[in-house]
Amino acid sequence: MLRHEEAVLATFRQLPPDKQERVLTAALAEFADQGYRAASLNRLVARAGIAKGSLYQYFPNKEGIFRHLFQFALDRVRRTLTTVKEDTLEEGFFSRLEKSLLAGVGFLREHPRIFNFYLKIQFDQNVPYREELLTTVRRHAVDYFSSLVRRAKARGELRPGVPEAAVLFLLDALFDRFLQAVAVPALDVTLGLNQAPEAIIRKRIKELVQLLREGMAA
Repeated sequence: MLRHEEAVLATFRQLPPDKQERVLTAALAEFADQGYRAASLNRLVARAGIAKGSLYQYFPNKEGIFRHLFQFALDRVRRTLTTVKEDTLEEGFFSRLEKSLLAGVGFLREHPRIFNFYLKIQFDQNVPYREELLTTVRRHAVDYFSSLVRRAKARGELRPGVPEAAVLFLLDALFDRFLQAVAVPALDVTLGLNQAPEAIIRKRIKELVQLLREGMAA
């Protein structure tokens, strides 16, 4: 079965980049807007402007499209965070946290459907391989924050004895919850982040990072 899936995906990867992008954009719109169970392959192919038979030449089934779309979305997020990490390499730990959060908000606003796709995975029990996908997201986030924490420790920016596992949990929870509040009005009941102007977003980020600084800085 895996060999068959790889063979089918290989056909998709041989398509011109613009056609791959068109199919994935249509798939993202369908799954992000409708969720996994309600997503319609008929609507998807209509959005993409391809025949339904062609879709099955590219992906083995609905689940295969969803899993490939997940990897596509995750790769987009990774590229953004890698850029932030490289661009802020010589900056202090807390400055890097601020810029990481700002980049997260920027990504969310530029790619709202990717974040909505993630929310569907997080909250929809019908998503196939849901626990595996969520674990992948969390591990990626922890890997990113681990690299920042390690460098901060090496530079003496964190006070001795700060428990690294707790720091990573706190950062992951803060970033995830912050972006949820920016994206979903019902999840924004304290900070006024949803549809907030950039000045308010920056102010709130500075407030939260300052609280982290007071608890962790050397």
